[in-house]
Amino acid sequence: MKKTTWTILAALMFVLSACGVTEEKPVAQQESEEITEVTSEEKVEATQEVVEEAPLEETQEPLYEINQANWTLQPIGDANPKVVLLTIDDAPDKYAVEMAKTLKSLDAPAIFFVNGHFLETDEEKANLKEIYDMGFAIGNHTQTHANLKESSEEQQQEEILKVNETVEAVIGEKPKFFRAPFGVNTDFSKSIVQSEGMLLMNWTYGYDWEKDYMNATSLKDIMLNTEYLTNGANLLMHDRKWTAEALLGIVEGFRAKGYDLIDPHTIKGIEQ
Repeated sequence: MKKTTWTILAALMFVLSACGVTEEKPVAQQESEEITEVTSEEKVEATQEVVEEAPLEETQEPLYEINQANWTLQPIGDANPKVVLLTIDDAPDKYAVEMAKTLKSLDAPAIFFVNGHFLETDEEKANLKEIYDMGFAIGNHTQTHANLKESSEEQQQEEILKVNETVEAVIGEKPKFFRAPFGVNTDFSKSIVQSEGMLLMNWTYGYDWEKDYMNATSLKDIMLNTEYLTNGANLLMHDRKWTAEALLGIVEGFRAKGYDLIDPHTIKGIEQ
């Protein structure tokens, strides 16, 4: 009898217990579902961020174009006609970085035309990168400063392309401008320049290679007061000690005369 009673009681307790229990999910499963919910919310937010369009960069319209009859810069539309363009050849030899710093302090834009034989060491390449990082435009002035009319087509091609390859490896882009040594171009060199997407450029005047102007005082005076000074003048200077010393006075002198300095990035033919 006792055995039967205990069996009935045990069965009754089991039934009551089963009726009162609510199914609980394992803790690990609960945490997994919570994480899944949070992750889903994050995915929605991330998706919303992705679909938001980035603001479009404004494209600057060109303000000047080169007149190849005299290599001056002509205004486009309402651009200021009373301007000059500063250019520095034979960079980066000894003074180009110093000259770039001077120009940067004056907020004076310029083009630095580089030679490949000044870009052979890590230090020289670092100098180019420093000039570029200061915001200056870079031009190609050939590998060895050779006279292109005295060079074979194969040599001309190497003189131009080798500089482009080196410059692109250092700053991440090819030069935007090309200036031939001595201002001497050939039909073949012009075709290479065009195929490389560079803008052919010469100059209006320059004096710092002449013996009479190899000092800061006389160089500054002739650059500011020459009879060849005209609106849009394309000014040729070089990486030289006396030019570096005259640069501050030259920039201030042009501004005192009412001239603005052309930003090379606003010249037609250059990617805006």
